[in-house]
Amino acid sequence: MVSRFPGTARLRRIGTSREGRPLLMLSAGHGPHKALVVAGPHPDERAAGGTALALAELAARGDRQSPATDPTLVTWNIILCLDPDGAALAEAADDAGPVLGRGFDPVSVSVPDLGNAAGPGFGPDLGPIPAKRPLSLARYYRTAYRPMAAEQPEWAPVADRPIPETLALLRVIDELRPFIQCSLHSTDVGGSWIQLTRDLPDLAVPFSESAEAIGIPLQQGTYDALYWENPSPAIYVLPPPDSAARLAAGSEDIARSTWCAPRHYGGVTAIIEVPIWAAPMVADTTPEPEAVRLLSNLADLVRDGGRQVTEVLSKTRGFLPPPETDPLRRVLEWMAAGLYDLVAASWQPLAQQAAAANTPEDPRHLTTAQVAALDIVARRQPLRAAGLLLRLLEASANAAAPALHDELSDLFTTWCTDFETALHTRPVPVQAQVAHQTRTAVAAAECALRALGQG
Repeated sequence: MVSRFPGTARLRRIGTSREGRPLLMLSAGHGPHKALVVAGPHPDERAAGGTALALAELAARGDRQSPATDPTLVTWNIILCLDPDGAALAEAADDAGPVLGRGFDPVSVSVPDLGNAAGPGFGPDLGPIPAKRPLSLARYYRTAYRPMAAEQPEWAPVADRPIPETLALLRVIDELRPFIQCSLHSTDVGGSWIQLTRDLPDLAVPFSESAEAIGIPLQQGTYDALYWENPSPAIYVLPPPDSAARLAAGSEDIARSTWCAPRHYGGVTAIIEVPIWAAPMVADTTPEPEAVRLLSNLADLVRDGGRQVTEVLSKTRGFLPPPETDPLRRVLEWMAAGLYDLVAASWQPLAQQAAAANTPEDPRHLTTAQVAALDIVARRQPLRAAGLLLRLLEASANAAAPALHDELSDLFTTWCTDFETALHTRPVPVQAQVAHQTRTAVAAAECALRALGQG
């Protein structure tokens, strides 16, 4: 990119990871308004790498279909991978050979044609979508790795454990004072949604039209923003710092995350989620008459699944690598220490709310979409843990490992099949994920510019 656009695209090292890997930032354009993009905040969310390069090329080649991609107005600064250590662990699982298989096939990502990014009539330029065997949930969860919260760079400040990746990002925010930060995320199953630290009212139309053009459902309810303001479909706005509004379990101190750092300079953060598998139920806003019973079942599901994985884990503690030296083991112990119960208990207020609804029009009713979003969480938590433990058992030379592996593998396979069946999942091509995420980031930047009186 730098050699293709000399003088326009620049690459520099902004820090070093815990294990000594470089943290690289690619910048394109020379405009006075600084946009910051964070790719790779979670190593199990892969589309952001393609989105990062697509955004950089739009800015570097002088694309002016939107004021946000005018290189004389906006400089795009793109951290290419915020967690390279986690990415290396995920890639190691991808390359583990015939047992694990390849997690993601290589793909050529086309830069999407934005068209009129802020209005109707634009369509994706996805290029040829190759006919490949779709990635299965089983293959995904057997290679997925997500660190415990205190080791996730965007969330480490909440746990009072600054890590080099976090400090590097915060230094960049202080240096650039970005008018917008786009954090690029993926969800394993569901739809697309945006979390904002401040409302951008004009974003709703381009966001929904982009999703519709590609065929991605809008997620009308998400565990990540259970109690956030919801001014537009699938757009959620963080309550102000002095608000007494309830947040999702574990996010009470969200104001200390890197998402909120640009607010010190008047900036806004957009967390842009795209699905790896689409599940149409997350867009269904009809009331769910059995919500109370279903939430109780889902609480049992996540607790029972977590208990079964933890029972296998307890039989391995004498021979697996210790958590002090093994990041996969640290995640397993963190989850076993109460995460499943925390997730399940956080739904109790929603069940009480639904039980109190006494007319069909009562807004306290939960929708099919909201219940489906919690269904996804209930199924994913044990699967994440089981996938990590299976990897550790496969690498172990202990005589007890094969039998424990087979025991857990049977559970894992059943859970994956049930997940795909219950949520009616379908894979979303990587090119479609990238096109939607790219256009949403540009639209968000354009809206933020407009709020500044630009564009």
